[in-house]
Amino acid sequence: MKRILSFIVVVLITTGVMVGTSPGLLNSLKLGLDLKGGFEILYEAQPLEAGQRVTSQSLIQTAQSLERRINALGTTEPEVTTEGSNRIRVRLAGVSNEAEVRSMLKKPAELTFRSATAADAKKPGQYSKIELRGNDFVENGAVVGYDQLNQPEISIKVKDKAKFAEITKRLLNKELAIFLDDELLSAPTVRGELTDGSASITGNYTRDEANKLADTINLGALPLKLTEKYSQSVGATLGQLSLDQTIRAGLIGSIIILVFMIAMFRVPGIIASFCLIVHTWLVLAIFYLGGFVLTLPGIAAFVLGIGMAVDANIITYERIKEEIKSGKTIRSSVIAGSKASFRTVMDANITTIIAAAVMFGLGTGSVRGFALVLIVDIVTSILTNIFFSRFLLNLLVKADVVKKPKYFGVKESDISAL
Repeated sequence: MKRILSFIVVVLITTGVMVGTSPGLLNSLKLGLDLKGGFEILYEAQPLEAGQRVTSQSLIQTAQSLERRINALGTTEPEVTTEGSNRIRVRLAGVSNEAEVRSMLKKPAELTFRSATAADAKKPGQYSKIELRGNDFVENGAVVGYDQLNQPEISIKVKDKAKFAEITKRLLNKELAIFLDDELLSAPTVRGELTDGSASITGNYTRDEANKLADTINLGALPLKLTEKYSQSVGATLGQLSLDQTIRAGLIGSIIILVFMIAMFRVPGIIASFCLIVHTWLVLAIFYLGGFVLTLPGIAAFVLGIGMAVDANIITYERIKEEIKSGKTIRSSVIAGSKASFRTVMDANITTIIAAAVMFGLGTGSVRGFALVLIVDIVTSILTNIFFSRFLLNLLVKADVVKKPKYFGVKESDISAL
């Protein structure tokens, strides 16, 4: 009786959690541009000045700069990733002002040091005169250190010492504001005339803030030109159509699978069907908590993972049926069948995870997305469709609720014939 009660409580609580949270999960999932509409651009990065080169650091910083620009335009949840040694891929879902975004992204990140003019005096916080640009600084010359009070400070170096000396003399005790594009990053005050081409920027910075500012200055010292190599646009209507068709196909396929499992394996089939639903809910929850973006390749990996989960159940339950047909008791058959199939099922899942990990490590773009979703899907399947389903089945078997072979889809005549 205790095991039956445990079975009922587990099923009811799990069902309640899924029913209560599913609407919120579905409404909160992030959709990729192939489902929501939008556009994708692949850029090739090149240095603006001859003799400079594209480094991994400058590529990452340029990608971060692009993301800040996109966010400033009001575009939500941009996906900006680096690929290879000199490429940046930008995915923007649900974008309506495509021309404006394209125009903004093509401009190299512009770092400037600005001072206030007489006209700016009436407007506090305004700095309209550009004193230095990013290419006036020594490449990778900005480094973070600590002052005598153990506060973070940023040391910088410029190429033209005389120019820097003139600027610092003229702006003594005035602010020299640092901008990336039109975003004010900091406004330190010039405390003395600097003649050796180096300076220290101090303030109430945390270590992370100081590192970020130093990285930005180094990025400005090595601006990159972006050349569009590939692009695609997906209309919102087409994206919605793809989503609707995908959901419809998934529901039809899922219903067929559930009916097949119940018809073939009876009570274990019902448990497997319930665990498949739990598996689907858990994957969606992981997508939501992890902030993953759902795309068509991701859905394909999701469906593939469900297929592997079904395959794991079929292998296990067919093995249990064979044990029942050999004349063993129901309890012995479940124990023996589960044990015999466990190695086969785990080997299949582990080899698939390894293949997906290789795809993720060597692939790019949608290939990495497919691989990541597949890994999450398989790990979730192991938890729900192997361990959780066996837990539920064992509760019923040990409680003697399923005592007859027909509950497993085995005919009495099959046992007698053997």
